Formats: sequence, C-alpha cells, structure tokens
Amino acid sequence: MSDITRREDIVFLVDTFYDKVIADDLLSPVFAHVDWPAHMPTMYSFWASLLLAEQSYRGNPYQKHVSLPITARHFRRWLKLFSQTVNQHFEGPKASEAIERAKAIASLFQHRMGLNA
Repeated sequence: MSDITRREDIVFLVDTFYDKVIADDLLSPVFAHVDWPAHMPTMYSFWASLLLAEQSYRGNPYQKHVSLPITARHFRRWLKLFSQTVNQHFEGPKASEAIERAKAIASLFQHRMGLNA
C-alpha cells in the first residue's frame, strides 16, 4: 500500500468511501437528495485542498450539513467508514492525516450542532 500523494488517490478514496456511504442503511437516507455525479468534484477538491494543499475547494462544508437530520450516531458511522476506507487502501503520513482531519471535522460539526460526540 502507498500513501495519499496525488489527486488520483483522492478521487479513488472519495469514490470508494461514498460508495460505502450510499450503501449504508444509516447514512444513505440522509444523503438521498444528493446529486452524486455533480457533488463528487466538490468532494475531490475539498480533500485535495486539505491533504495536498491544492487550494481548489471553495465553499462552506458546515453550512451544507447543519440542516441535515443527523445525530452523533451518524458522525460515528461516517468516521468509521472513512477510517476503514483509508486504512484498507492507504498507509503513511497523509493517510493518517486524512483520518485525523476527518475526526477534527466531525468533532467541530458536532460541537457546532450541539450534538454529543
């Protein structure tokens, strides 16, 4: 296994992860309204900006999630699937950073939403 080093790695990670989200009985109903083909390039840019300093993402991810019907349980499942996906396909400093950043994002969102972690 190799580390996350290129945008192609980000695309693979995001596609593989969201395949799991779409198939998940808890998470898929929350995101049933999403136009996935239109949304995926935004997700690629978000993670490429975080992990590869690409600076291609423009947006406010919190605003996109604040009105969703989600609980701490949803965040736990999201983190579990994300961590599993990273660990199944990548290893190294960027892979570890991806998981840590996902944890930080989940923690921040839950705090701002008033959810217990």
